[in-house]
Amino acid sequence: MIDVKDLVLIYSNGTKAVDNITFDVEEGDFFGFLGPNGAGKSTTIKVLTTLLKKTSGTVKVAGFDLDAEAKEIRKVIGVQSQETAIDGDLTGKENLILQGHFQQLSGKILEDRVNELLKLINLENFADKKVRNYSGGMKKRLDLATTLVHKPKLIFLDEPTTGLDPQSRSAIWAYLEKLNKKEKTTIFLTTQYMEEADRLCKKLAIIDTGKIVATGTPTDLKKQLGVDSIKITLKNCEKDKKQAIELLKSLTGVSEITESGDCVTAFATNAHQLIADIVRALDSLEISLAGISYSSPTLDDVYLRKTGKRIRPEELVKTPSRSFGGRRR
Repeated sequence: MIDVKDLVLIYSNGTKAVDNITFDVEEGDFFGFLGPNGAGKSTTIKVLTTLLKKTSGTVKVAGFDLDAEAKEIRKVIGVQSQETAIDGDLTGKENLILQGHFQQLSGKILEDRVNELLKLINLENFADKKVRNYSGGMKKRLDLATTLVHKPKLIFLDEPTTGLDPQSRSAIWAYLEKLNKKEKTTIFLTTQYMEEADRLCKKLAIIDTGKIVATGTPTDLKKQLGVDSIKITLKNCEKDKKQAIELLKSLTGVSEITESGDCVTAFATNAHQLIADIVRALDSLEISLAGISYSSPTLDDVYLRKTGKRIRPEELVKTPSRSFGGRRR
């Protein structure tokens, strides 16, 4: 459904936003593009949806060549950008009807499709209310529905749940899963939420500073680490971090150590056995420990291992882990 080879996009100021990336998306896939703000996710979507002209490389979308058949691509895709593109002065139903007219739909076909979508996104009872009075989650769901009026074979979603409350985010996740599994719609999703990528995507590409650093299923990417992560929070991180890292390097089983939002993260094959040793050793060095926990590999750990940093850790929902004497992460 999508075939990208050696794609490059350089802005007029010289910034290389997309740096020679190659990937493909099969029909029926739920494909995730995972990375922080500024990684190149939105720029890539704009190229694939014909909104930005690439610098070099070859791209095919739904079998059509991006350079020669952009008009044909636009006929078969749906696009939801980060900002909602709906009219607040119209009702929910009127927004869907307007989008249907843009897609050359009319009459009973359009009426049936609008009613179907309102039911699917659970906005039937609000169909005749002005959109300006909708909540943020309702607007996001309506915006998503407008991209689906013409039943596209492929939809592009650029961080569709950013800024939503957990309940609204969960509702959109459930709808996207249904759309992919039951309607067989191919979905290309950009996100910076680890939990979102882990739950929804069958395949992932992790992108950082314009480059793809890893690809695979969420399960395979986590298995590749082959180690648990130990997250260590020190009361005085800046003062004691260097000494703590030297200590961790001396422990058998520790394969890698990275500075992180918690302070220090170590990867080890025998994490549960090392916890007590780490606590005792830090105490002997009079390094005050605020918290320590370990967990099986997560996508957050994969990203940290591949790039040396985390994606906005304050916004991530962590998988459950065992904690000792500190805050639960």
